[in-house]
Amino acid sequence: INLSFCLNASGKHVPDSIGFTVELHLDRLKHKGAVKRALFLRSQQPHLVETLHLRNGASSECREMKIYLRGESEFRDKLSPIHLSLNFSLDPEAPSDSHGLQPILNYLTRNHIEQKAQIQLDCGEDNVCVPDLQLEVLGDHSVVYLGDKNALNLSFHALNRGEGGAYEAELHVIIPPEADYIGVLRNHGNLSSQSCNYDTVNDTKMVICDLGNPMKAGVSLRGGLRFTVPRLVDAKKSIQFDFQIHSKNANNSHSEVEFYSLRVEAALRISANGASMPDAVSLPGSGWVPGRSVQREQDVGPGVYHVYEFANEGPSAISEGILDISCPLRMQGRTVMYVTRYAVPANCTSSHPINPSRLQLEPPPNPFPWQDPHYVQKQDGGGWSSGSGGNGFSLKCHEEECFQLRCHMGALQRQESVSLHLYFRIWSKSFQQKESNPQSIQCEAVYHVQKVPYKIQPAEHTSANLKVTTSLHWAKAETSQGVPLWIVILAILIGLLLLALLIYVLYKLGFFKRSLPYGTAMEKAQLKPQAASEA
Repeated sequence: INLSFCLNASGKHVPDSIGFTVELHLDRLKHKGAVKRALFLRSQQPHLVETLHLRNGASSECREMKIYLRGESEFRDKLSPIHLSLNFSLDPEAPSDSHGLQPILNYLTRNHIEQKAQIQLDCGEDNVCVPDLQLEVLGDHSVVYLGDKNALNLSFHALNRGEGGAYEAELHVIIPPEADYIGVLRNHGNLSSQSCNYDTVNDTKMVICDLGNPMKAGVSLRGGLRFTVPRLVDAKKSIQFDFQIHSKNANNSHSEVEFYSLRVEAALRISANGASMPDAVSLPGSGWVPGRSVQREQDVGPGVYHVYEFANEGPSAISEGILDISCPLRMQGRTVMYVTRYAVPANCTSSHPINPSRLQLEPPPNPFPWQDPHYVQKQDGGGWSSGSGGNGFSLKCHEEECFQLRCHMGALQRQESVSLHLYFRIWSKSFQQKESNPQSIQCEAVYHVQKVPYKIQPAEHTSANLKVTTSLHWAKAETSQGVPLWIVILAILIGLLLLALLIYVLYKLGFFKRSLPYGTAMEKAQLKPQAASEA
C-alpha cells in the first residue's frame, strides 16, 4: 500500500526555513501489546518519525512510503478498520529569532490527520458478513452424585448456516462453581486440542474455544470437553453449563444459548464380605476333655473367629448406619455356641450377655483387633438387653434361640469400610453324639443406611446382607482321649476274666502237667528187652 502526505507552511515574522516533526502511527487504536496489523515496509515498525524543513510560503513538500498488511495468520481482528494517523508539530530544536522567540502554530491549524483502511473480506460487494450460528450440546450423564468426583464429557456441534463467515468465532462455556475443567476430548470431532483455553472473567469460570477466523459459511465443527464435578452441595437440585457461540460480526454475532443441566442426587452401594476362621471345625476338638467342668474358655470347645466387613462403594457418603448380627445359640434342642468377645468401632447392644459364665479367657487370636483404640471391646458381660428374641433387632431368629447384636455405626465416607469381629466357641458337649448333629453354624449380618449428610436423600433405601457359615464335622477321637474312665476299667476287668477262663481250660486239658525224662511207661518197657539181648 502506498502512503503519502504533503505539508506546506507560511507565516508572518517567521524564518525562511521552518522545521517540522511529523509522526505517523499505523493501526493507532490497537493499544500497546496488541498486534499491529499494518507496518512500514522499510522499518518493519508501525511508528515513524520524520523531520521536514519547509520554506516559508513555498509549495507543499511531500513524502511517499510503503506500508503492508501482516499475514492472515498473524492477527485475528479482520473486521475493524485500520486507523492511520499523522501528527505534526514545529521542531522544538529550531533556533530562536533575534528576540529570542520561536514560531508557534496558528490555533486554527489542524495538526492531526486520521484516515481509515478497511480489510477486504469475502462478504460480497458491501463487505458485510451475516452468519447464522447454531449450536447443539450433548453429554454422557444426566445425573451427578453428591460426594463423587463425577467425571463428565460434554460434546458440542457448531454450525454456520449463514451467507457469510463468522469472524473471531469462539465457543464460550460458562462452568458452574461446582465443576472443574480437565481438557479437550481426544479423537472426538474435528476440533484440535489446542483450540480451547480456560479463563476466569469476573469470578466466572469459562472455557473459550476458537472456532475459526472466519468460521466460514457452511462449516460444521464437532468437539468435546472433559469436566469433573467434585464440589456438589445439597442446596442445589441441579447444576448448569452454558454454551454460546460469539463472533465479532456486526449482524447475527451470537448463537442462542444452549443450557446443559444435570440433576443432583445422592446414591449409595454397599458391598459385604465375610470370613470364618477356620471355615470348618472338627469336633469334639483338640484339648477338650469330656466330663471336665467348664471353668476356662478352652473347656467349652474349639474357637471360631468371624469377620463381617461392609464397604461404602459410593458415590455418596453415609453419616449413620446400623449393623445387625444374628447367630444361633441353640439348635435342635442343644446349645451350639458360646460367645466370648466381639470388637467393632461402635456402641452395640446384644440380646445376651457376652461370656455369661465369666470364664477365664485366653488372649484373642490374630488378626482380632485387640487393643485397637478405634474398636470397642466386649468380652465380659454388660451392654445387653434381656430376652432371647431381642425386641428391636431387624434380623429374625430362625432357630430356637439366637445371639443378636445391634451396633450403631458412625460416618462412612466413599471407599471406606467398617468391620465387626466376633469370637465364639463351639459347645463341644452338645456334639458327643454324631447322629442328628447340625452340619454347620450360620450367622447373618445386615448393614442398614440410616442417614446421609445431605438434604437430598437417596431414591432407595440401601442395605447389604451377609451370611458367614462355619462347617461342622465329627472327627474320630484318639484312644487316649474322649473315652470315659468306667469303660476303661470295665474293659480291663473283662480282659482279666477272659484270661482266667483260658488258663482254666488249658489246665483241664493237662497243658500244665510235667512230662517224664525218658518218655511214657510204655516206652520204658519197650527199651528194657532190647537192652538185655545186647548184653
